[in-house]
Amino acid sequence: MLSVSLNRPEFITMWSQLTDKSQLKDIMLESKTQPVAIFKHSTSCSISGMSKMRLESAWDLNNIKIYYLDLLNHRDISNAIAAEFHVHHESPQIILMSKGECIYDASHFDISVDELKETLAFHKLAI
Repeated sequence: MLSVSLNRPEFITMWSQLTDKSQLKDIMLESKTQPVAIFKHSTSCSISGMSKMRLESAWDLNNIKIYYLDLLNHRDISNAIAAEFHVHHESPQIILMSKGECIYDASHFDISVDELKETLAFHKLAI
């Protein structure tokens, strides 16, 4: 069984917390200059926990800022994300944005760093 401590410093620092709907406008603006991702996570779901662990253990995308959204505490923000970025709500879910638009979203076990890299390469964005 894979054992990973999720309290390692690199995991704690890789996440920027998404805790307020007003941050969505900033994230959209930020994505105009660099790719930005949002990971929507349900802390009570084992699949979501596994998806988070898979992201953390493989994350090597230093040029992408990644936001963490705790769905249990901020369902209103998740609903705003679905409306703002025209994606269907899923949990867990990763949404990748560039130039103010969603260019990729995935849920459950489709969430992977390799898929993010393929999307970045397809859109000719720096990896």
